[in-house]
Amino acid sequence: MSRAEQPSRRTLLTAAIAAAVAGGAVPAMAGTATAVEDRDEAATTRPVDNRAWTTYTDWRGGTAHGTRAVAGARPGLVIGTAAGTTDYTDPHTGRTATWEYATWTSPVHRLSVPATEVIASWNAHTPAGTWLQTELRGTYSDGTDTPWYVMGRWAAGDEDIRRTSVDDQSDGKSSIWTDTFAVDEPASGLRLVSYRLRLTLYRRPGSGTTPKVWRVGAMGSDVPDRFTVPASTPGLARELTVPRYSQEIHKGQYPEYDNGGEAWCSPTSSQMIIEYWGGRLTEEQLSWVDPSYADPQICHAARYTYDYQYAGCGNWPFNAAYAATFDGLQGVVTRLGSLTDLETLIAAGIPAITSQSFLKTELTGAGYGTSGHLMTVIGFTADGDVIANDPASPSDEAVRRVYLRREFENIWLRTKRYNASGKVVSGTGGVCYLYFPAHPSPLQRKALAAVGVR
Repeated sequence: MSRAEQPSRRTLLTAAIAAAVAGGAVPAMAGTATAVEDRDEAATTRPVDNRAWTTYTDWRGGTAHGTRAVAGARPGLVIGTAAGTTDYTDPHTGRTATWEYATWTSPVHRLSVPATEVIASWNAHTPAGTWLQTELRGTYSDGTDTPWYVMGRWAAGDEDIRRTSVDDQSDGKSSIWTDTFAVDEPASGLRLVSYRLRLTLYRRPGSGTTPKVWRVGAMGSDVPDRFTVPASTPGLARELTVPRYSQEIHKGQYPEYDNGGEAWCSPTSSQMIIEYWGGRLTEEQLSWVDPSYADPQICHAARYTYDYQYAGCGNWPFNAAYAATFDGLQGVVTRLGSLTDLETLIAAGIPAITSQSFLKTELTGAGYGTSGHLMTVIGFTADGDVIANDPASPSDEAVRRVYLRREFENIWLRTKRYNASGKVVSGTGGVCYLYFPAHPSPLQRKALAAVGVR
């Protein structure tokens, strides 16, 4: 998203969340493996529910129409014998094509936290001539059901279809805002209490190729309405060595992807962490980029996270899905509860991408205000302040920043704020992208579980 202080296109968080959910800080950790274990109980009380289907047993447990589960080091779901064919007219190209398809529907998941918002995410391989669609259908606390909502139509490439969110989905009780299911009037007390996910896998008729899905899941949450959050106590001093990339040096490059680098905070942050984990793009993959441009991998990340309906690179699940196209990586979108959660992850060697919005006066040293911006948290100083790779910097060398702990925590975790005109607008309530190994170490698994991700 752009770092400019202007009305945000992301309106999914504008509704007030009036539920009385406790928002207290979690006790600080000592930055050790033992501390991660101590956080397991706290993770069960957070106002966030994460559920993911990733194992061979998971894939066999759903309802399949033409799909089949495959075992192996990374179990997944593929097309077996197609269930039928369908025509799809791409709204962004106008082209109509016929596709074979197969579906898989998850069992019903009952949310441990009846939710005002749900964000789905998925990890998959889509070779040329294939793509997928993810849908969600839920049950409200009044006993009625939602329709099947499209949460994304996605392909790793952009030659077969244009990856896209789907606007204008609502049933009068809830709506889809780009990548997020949201109850329209949370103050009414209505909540989503359970849901199913449905995957539809597509391929060219008779091709024999197939998408393969390794992970699909969703994060449901009911974050309290708040302008400020309790302060957490510093508990870790550590910095991870994460590559530094500036979005600003790409200003004006490839304006067809959200007006060029000025708005590329999300893919720039994604690429930093992908490369931290060893992900690299080949010369062939980068051959389309103007050779005079520095850091061509950032141009690539922008192109392959771009949502043609949203008209931007800030679709949260599309960024997580892009990260998972790199060998050995998986990605999820979640919400965290405090900087203590980030300390838990950093202690296990896992950096995180946080989403926040703020006035220029609210984050000392940033030098800008923003209606929505992503940056990468890579560590903490001895005083507990946040070390961030902020892509809204004039050069790669200037990307590393230190931001005051109290300021950073508040602008990231609040759900409401005042903009420059004094109007009440939304905050993200702790939204975070997490990219981590497909086979995490024991310490990494404990850290992820401690923040509610498995």
